[in-house]
Amino acid sequence: MLEKARHIVVEGPIGAGKTSLAKRLAEHLQVPTLLEKPGENPFLARFYQNMSRFGLQTQLFFLFQRLEILREQPTHDLFADRLVSDFLFEKDNLFAALNLSNDEYALYRQVFAALAPQAPVPDLVIYLQAEPETLMERVRRRGLDAEKKIGEDYLAKVADSYARFFYQYDAAPVFTVNAESLNPVDDDEDFRLLVERLSNMRGYREFFGYAS
Repeated sequence: MLEKARHIVVEGPIGAGKTSLAKRLAEHLQVPTLLEKPGENPFLARFYQNMSRFGLQTQLFFLFQRLEILREQPTHDLFADRLVSDFLFEKDNLFAALNLSNDEYALYRQVFAALAPQAPVPDLVIYLQAEPETLMERVRRRGLDAEKKIGEDYLAKVADSYARFFYQYDAAPVFTVNAESLNPVDDDEDFRLLVERLSNMRGYREFFGYAS
């Protein structure tokens, strides 16, 4: 699977390590990355302080930003050349459904439909799973100012939304990694095992993790 996949996406909830793993995997494969830019969202810090007030602004900014990232990428890079990305475009709706009121969500869906984004379908999705307390510890450890107000309750909701999303997701093969027992970002042996398992992946869904 790893040799055949041209567009690889690493996904997971906040703090799971998706961007770091995407960068390391891209370096290993010697291919470019396509990465989110959450630090450019001027509403993000305010959203974590007051989610009901700044949810729609934050969501729309991310939607337009991801559209711009895709538009900046030459078509041949997205559909022919190999790359590793740290976001799946469909996850926009995941966060919109989680963070917006019913009226705001309806408005967001109208905007989304009007833009009619044509995002490429990945060839492989690597989904990182971790418990909310682990996500919370990692968020605190990286110490970003915008994330200081994130609570474990919110991370639990995000993790649950991801689990529900990938339970139903069937657009591409999904390789689920237990990021509780494995750390392919910082541990060289775990990364080597990850690459080996990806290279030997044959099924449409596989799970990678040590028994607790």
